[in-house]
Amino acid sequence: MSAVRLLVGTRKGLFILTSDGARRDWDVAGPHFAGWEVYHCQGSPAAPDRLYASQSTGWFGQIIQRSDDGGRTWEAVGNQFPYDGLPGTHQWYDGTPHPWEFKRVWHFRPSPSDPEAVYAGVEDAALFRSADGGRTWTEVSGLRKHPSGGAWAPGAGGMCLHTTLMDPARPERMFVAISAAGVFGTEDAGRTWRPLNRGLRSEFMPKPDAEVGHCVHRIAMHPDRPRTLFMQKHWDVMRSDDAGESWREVSGNLPSDFGFAIAVHAHEPETVYVVPIKSDREHFPPDGRLRVYRSRSGGDEWEALGEGLPQSHCYVDILRGAMAVDTLDACGIYFGTTGGQVYGSRDAGDTWAPIVRNLPAVLSVEAQTLA
Repeated sequence: MSAVRLLVGTRKGLFILTSDGARRDWDVAGPHFAGWEVYHCQGSPAAPDRLYASQSTGWFGQIIQRSDDGGRTWEAVGNQFPYDGLPGTHQWYDGTPHPWEFKRVWHFRPSPSDPEAVYAGVEDAALFRSADGGRTWTEVSGLRKHPSGGAWAPGAGGMCLHTTLMDPARPERMFVAISAAGVFGTEDAGRTWRPLNRGLRSEFMPKPDAEVGHCVHRIAMHPDRPRTLFMQKHWDVMRSDDAGESWREVSGNLPSDFGFAIAVHAHEPETVYVVPIKSDREHFPPDGRLRVYRSRSGGDEWEALGEGLPQSHCYVDILRGAMAVDTLDACGIYFGTTGGQVYGSRDAGDTWAPIVRNLPAVLSVEAQTLA
């Protein structure tokens, strides 16, 4: 029988949750790296027991940890991230120049076919690649060489490259999302990049439809439909059907189009999930009711899913990396909250149940389906 492994990064360590294919009972292991922030942990599709974790604190900096046995043991690897010496600055919050600096790893994207190849998105916004299992890293410097780099600015969480997507059929095509710069795409494995933000509007910007500067919170796609992208932006849920060349709003009847997380059903490319948050100042569910919203039509028409979730006095947040899906036939949906709960659905969102409570604030959730 298949099994599911959830990799849960929190403010105070990494937790690994495992269950069989029934997904009724879960074992909880951790915390690994107790007391450290784990912004992300991700497994290799090519070798599922190969895990990468981003361990960091403001006191001791950044450490990358790698496991080759599904998280039982760990080895610190490749903790040199040399920016390529590119000159120049980006904008700080007030528009003043600010030199590029390395702070932390936000996101890993292992190759779907090569267990030794992995990308890392970092703060300040840059993309790195390792071809030896994370032991050494080289910056994919074409991204920061883009002429718009000087106009990039941090969002409230920092200037982070938080999402990397790869086209399974064309691995040289990649998409990244940066807060607050927008979406960028490459067709040549990272040598050159283009902004992919046409159709986005951000009213807080001096020019709302500018080429760059948009605070994109998350992008997602189904591997069978790599030209269709979904986005949760700082206000607005968006969709592109031409690989990011243009975007249109699909917020429809959502109670709020502000949020962070977005995910696509494993077997239904038009089924999308978001968790609306009241506003950019009040980071909790509207009316204090925790509900996931599902669209079976790729946007515009949304239904509230709250059975099994707290429907009163709930004031948690769900961060950008804290939602994931498994690939079992009855697709499982999972998300974690800043209140330390991880919820799961065994029926594509119809009903929910808590998997674990009282963890530290959850920063990220990834799901692995194991044979």
